[in-house]
Amino acid sequence: MKSTSLYIDTPPPSMQAASSESIKTFYDEATEDYTFWSTDFNMHFGYFKKGRTNLFLRDTMLNEMNRQVLLRLNLSNQKQLIADLGCGMGGTMRYLMKQQPKLSTLGVTLSDFQVREGNKLLKDTQGLILKENYLDTSISNSAMDGVVAMESFCHTGHNYKTLQEAYRILKKGKRLVITDAFLKKDPALLCLGSKFSYKGLCKGWSLDGLGVIDQVKENLERIGFNKVTIEDVSMRVAPSVLHVPFAIPLFLLKQTLKGKRIKKQSWNNLKASFYALLSGLHLQDFGYYIITAEK
Repeated sequence: MKSTSLYIDTPPPSMQAASSESIKTFYDEATEDYTFWSTDFNMHFGYFKKGRTNLFLRDTMLNEMNRQVLLRLNLSNQKQLIADLGCGMGGTMRYLMKQQPKLSTLGVTLSDFQVREGNKLLKDTQGLILKENYLDTSISNSAMDGVVAMESFCHTGHNYKTLQEAYRILKKGKRLVITDAFLKKDPALLCLGSKFSYKGLCKGWSLDGLGVIDQVKENLERIGFNKVTIEDVSMRVAPSVLHVPFAIPLFLLKQTLKGKRIKKQSWNNLKASFYALLSGLHLQDFGYYIITAEK
């Protein structure tokens, strides 16, 4: 996979394209880190909602993010099929099916480890994970009753082709829901601190770059999506981000005490997590959004 940028013609400056092999290596090696992050295997940040979540119980916030996605999919109680593009270990897929018993889910990932272990967790459910590139899936045109992308499209910089593939596989009138971090301005206009954080998190997490939120909205509409809703949920996500400086170092300490070798990607994951935390201090440049777009 040679990723193009969101800008179609000009890639973000100082960003090295994340190849499919680098993304595969990242998740093959870093998934164990994420299992420490979430007992439910949720590989994303959470959503704080008073009365429903606990600031000290991370999985309550991570699963609340899953619930927020489910609400925005606006599904019926009939049999339906949802695609999770960049599904990780299938944590969101399992959550959705638990809440909607008639629902079937199809996940896509480049990681052999996630395909193998994720499908074990999906045993006896109506869910399946395929090893495919979400830029070019084998899913038929207009086959899906919903598509979700939770912190996965950033690996291609939220580029045009990624959004276009999601549009292709959706049925008319159905929704794409994206949860992710985005830039609020062109990378060239970031302040010095933001540029430092941005470069570090992209390198550590094998990202092509983050899309600029206004340009992502424009591209969604250009592709053919309508009713595009952009919600800045940065303050809702912040409590789970604050778990980063405690969770990952604790994981690495436990690995060390067990005499296990710390993999290179684990160190990269640790550094990228701190860069993500640092970027949260620059809300003039970064934001975390939920995007809902209807075909």
